[in-house]
Amino acid sequence: MMDQIRTLKPEELDDSITLSSFAFQYEVTPEEREERKRRMNPDRLWGYFVDGRLAAKMQIHDMQSYIQGKALRMGGVAGVATWPEYRRQGMVARLIARGLQAMKEDGQTLSCLHPFSVAFYRKYGWELYTDYKKYSLVTAQLPKENDTAGRVGRAGLDWELFNRVYDRYARQYNGTLVRDESWWRHSVFRQKKGEAAVYYGEDGDPRGYVLYNVKNRLMDIQELVFLDDSARRGLWRFIANHDSMCDKVTLTAPADDDLPYLLPDPRIGQETVPYFMARIVDFPAFVGHYTFAATGEEQQLYVRIADPTAPWNDGLFRLHIGPAGEATAERMAAEPPAGEGEVRCGIGTMTAMLMGYKRPSALQRAGLLDGDEAAAERWERVVPRSVTYLLDYF
Repeated sequence: MMDQIRTLKPEELDDSITLSSFAFQYEVTPEEREERKRRMNPDRLWGYFVDGRLAAKMQIHDMQSYIQGKALRMGGVAGVATWPEYRRQGMVARLIARGLQAMKEDGQTLSCLHPFSVAFYRKYGWELYTDYKKYSLVTAQLPKENDTAGRVGRAGLDWELFNRVYDRYARQYNGTLVRDESWWRHSVFRQKKGEAAVYYGEDGDPRGYVLYNVKNRLMDIQELVFLDDSARRGLWRFIANHDSMCDKVTLTAPADDDLPYLLPDPRIGQETVPYFMARIVDFPAFVGHYTFAATGEEQQLYVRIADPTAPWNDGLFRLHIGPAGEATAERMAAEPPAGEGEVRCGIGTMTAMLMGYKRPSALQRAGLLDGDEAAAERWERVVPRSVTYLLDYF
């Protein structure tokens, strides 16, 4: 058999759609197939071919994620699938390795994906980077909010209006997507069908919104976004006004959300759900975009990273961190100077740490950040405290 890994040709998009619909068990109408083909970019679809036939494939979306308020190019991995007769032959492993190389060459220093199995993708360097809280309230538990200075108005699907709020909100978290018009129209509004309302402050500035639907006595809130407490209270008052239409309200929220504490009855249904995974594609390039905590002095840290899937990340690196937190990472051929301790970890652990999902001290206690204790304490001081979140799916 002759094997080849390459991007797809336009005439091979049908084969990709057929494989996806089989692997993920959904049906595609002829109209939907044509629409998908119009929106697909074959240069972003990588296939593993055996004797010219598509055996496995993956898609790498060209996206941007916010990291510490700055947009960073990200490779969104999706649609990883293999025909049954080609499974367990290492094709996906080789496809992933080639995809990571392509992301590096394309300047995508970070990659994210939704795992069918966390353990599977951990083998290739991805690690969990965000959870979300899932709430369930009966109508008697809804907040009894007082009037606010602003107002809530039902809204049409004006993506620019919603994005004015979303973009400011998303910059507060690490790992949120930068949304453009196409993403709003083809992903957000299509996946989250229903009603929409916007909260406006006294000055008329939009400060929050809610996307939701009400059906069978259930109010399902698909996005609840607010920039300040006034917007939060105004939107919850709007939600509570639906009490005659529903018996139950469900919604999701970021890991730092305080809703239960703010309720008269905090014993609501709540669950923490591990969600997306991330991995640093190009460690030196990622560090060059990253801003560490400003300490007012220059520092040097040493880390030995294990990354067999992306060998350019595998080895010892010296980080130079400036007074304002700006940094560079340089691969070292020799050992650190005497007295300069190092830490050791896998690329997944480093990703979870720099994304803000887990603190260096917690990773050290778990045995995932190994090495000199004083060096680990220095990482604890320089890694900013952040919260991760993702409202989207791909």
